[in-house]
Amino acid sequence: MPESLHIFQITETHYIVLSVILFCIGTAGVLIRRNALVIFLCIEIMLNAVNLALVTFSRHMDQNRGEVFVFFVMAVAAAESAIGLSLLIVLHRQKKTVDVDEINTLKG
Repeated sequence: MPESLHIFQITETHYIVLSVILFCIGTAGVLIRRNALVIFLCIEIMLNAVNLALVTFSRHMDQNRGEVFVFFVMAVAAAESAIGLSLLIVLHRQKKTVDVDEINTLKG
């Protein structure tokens, strides 16, 4: 193998930086977008960023606690998706929109 070819090794820092970037993208999506479905997808991106950080920290500390937390976060994310999407379907049937600015359930 030539000496000029260096093998790039991915470390825990790279995973944490990726996790922070994903979390920031998800946060920006929640704050900027007005479509409720896109907001739910951005929340899922944020939860996956947290999962990546938990797995990275658990691998760094040579413990399996991070994987257990990831399992619970994935279960909560699945429940959130099921309940959130069913609420969106009901709201869309009643209000004919999924724009969060136009949906105000307190008004008749």
